[in-house]
Amino acid sequence: MLGFTIRELLSIPERLRFRRTLATRSFRAPAGQPMLCYGDVMAGGELVAGGKVKLLHLGERWPEAEHFNILYLVSSAPPRFASELVRWAKRCGVKFVWNQNGVGFPAWSGWRTWEKNLPMAALLRLADHVVYQSEFCRESANRWLGKAHCPATVLINPANTAIFKPAATPPNLREGWRLLAAGTHYQPFRVLGALEALRTLLDAGHRASLTVAGEMRWPGADAEVHAAITRLRLAELVTLRPAFTQDEAVRLYQSAHILLHLKYNDPCPTVAVEALACGLPVVASHSGGMPEIVGDEGGELVHVPHDWWNASFPPPRRIAAAVARVMGEWPQRSTAARARAERLFRKEAWVEAHAQIFESLLK
Repeated sequence: MLGFTIRELLSIPERLRFRRTLATRSFRAPAGQPMLCYGDVMAGGELVAGGKVKLLHLGERWPEAEHFNILYLVSSAPPRFASELVRWAKRCGVKFVWNQNGVGFPAWSGWRTWEKNLPMAALLRLADHVVYQSEFCRESANRWLGKAHCPATVLINPANTAIFKPAATPPNLREGWRLLAAGTHYQPFRVLGALEALRTLLDAGHRASLTVAGEMRWPGADAEVHAAITRLRLAELVTLRPAFTQDEAVRLYQSAHILLHLKYNDPCPTVAVEALACGLPVVASHSGGMPEIVGDEGGELVHVPHDWWNASFPPPRRIAAAVARVMGEWPQRSTAARARAERLFRKEAWVEAHAQIFESLLK
């Protein structure tokens, strides 16, 4: 298996220079306590989001080290030429931990499925330990990448529950229901479905508003969303916000009542975990890793078919009905959401589970 994409093939000269640079390094993995490298993906000072967020938690305990004995890479935020880096590190005695998020499959990546999966499959086979972000991540990786030939652990992305917590004074229910759709929006329905659900709630006599936070990255997204807002007569009730920092995320969650997360087969969205920690019940489709995150007490999951080949989305009327059920008993549902996050998704427990993995690898 090649382990790199056509795009990377076109940069063969850079790949060869990178390989030669590694070959000139006199390096041997140090013995003793875990010392980590994350592939230098956190350098540059850019907005930390997506797959990199979890590295902030690890980095607090194990800052990135120049001399390291564990290389920890995340499938959704790998360094360039990761395959070369991993092979060189293993030759130097470094243990390789691969954090596997979602994979490519036709319902999401279409004809580019193989291109997305080849590099991940190659790296998964080089791993000394695989951390799957959910059981759904393991299931999808087994199907589309192949089974790992090393020990593996399922660790759902955590939240810092000391920071992501309910507001001291929750938003006033009498002023209307505040809905939030947050994250990086690649699938149009994540936003358009939320707009349609909002219109349905308004037509049923409920007072509600919607904040859409994060980049909308499908082609023509801005024009399509503004057209939908106009068509649905929502201009006064919808707020569009750009990408946000971790600090801004806390305020976003605390100013809302419900997170709408309508992506199909989302493998392990940190945004849902953070919302639960802030006391926001989550309304989402029953797909991907959402049943593992939301469970029975974290909100409402709307049924959709399980399909690798075609994406499915719930009708807006069913999304609206789920919102109405949750809002009908919001104080209790908010308390239950927070309790679930504290029980299952605390950052400290997630980091400690990694400590045990690292120690077992270095014995």
